[in-house]
Amino acid sequence: MDTKIALFEAKKIRKVIYRNEWWFSVVDIISVLTESHNSAVYWRVLKKRLSDEGSNETVTKCNAFKMLASDGKVRFTDCANTKNILRLIQTIPSPKAEPLKIWLAQVGHDRIAEIENPELAMDRMKTLYEKKGYPKDWIDKRARGIAVRHTLTDEWKNRGVRRRVEYAILTDEIMQGTFDMKVSEYKKFKGLKRENLRDHMDDLELILTMLGEATTTRLTKDRDSTGFPKLKNDAKDGGSVAGQTRKNIETKTKTKISSPKNFIDLNSKQIR
Repeated sequence: MDTKIALFEAKKIRKVIYRNEWWFSVVDIISVLTESHNSAVYWRVLKKRLSDEGSNETVTKCNAFKMLASDGKVRFTDCANTKNILRLIQTIPSPKAEPLKIWLAQVGHDRIAEIENPELAMDRMKTLYEKKGYPKDWIDKRARGIAVRHTLTDEWKNRGVRRRVEYAILTDEIMQGTFDMKVSEYKKFKGLKRENLRDHMDDLELILTMLGEATTTRLTKDRDSTGFPKLKNDAKDGGSVAGQTRKNIETKTKTKISSPKNFIDLNSKQIR
């Protein structure tokens, strides 16, 4: 994984955010991996070969974005997201691409093992958080929060929620009731952009989020709610329970629980 990150963060590779994900210049990736003097020609030949082999999807899912070229002019450049860049890398015969291919094979092996034994996925998740510098007691709460969240979303799915926007609305109801802020507002409050909000909550914020979602799950089961309107009412009530708990704690401690502090800078191993 370190190899992948090093490659994508190379100064020679241009990138742009589109629909909340990174898109990378294909010719820049090719240039770094192959040291080709004409990566545009290499890409043109590779596109034809992929099409001939029936891999049209990889090619057609590239988007053209305006990017600044080395000559100072802005031109449309073929770009691909992380998934399709990794797919393209597998087709490039290059010593520099070999470590990534080995890593991708290992990732595939690990995911298959995790399907057979889901506990391995939880262990991997905890290891990743440890490497980022999160405290172990925080990691335990985060892991528990993920389990609580999955239980809730499974209930929503089984009771009629299908669209991503519906999941977002229901989550916002819980967050609004718990913290008086929707997810987007809370992220702005903490100075976050694309980061996961829960990865930047402290202990009490995580616990209250779990309380709101666990209460919502219980209400939904007890009421046997089905359909978006009823589930939305459950989410509102579940958030209200967590919100009242938050207010009680704040009254006793005379301290606000919602905090702009985050875990963006973990080099010091402290919340900033």
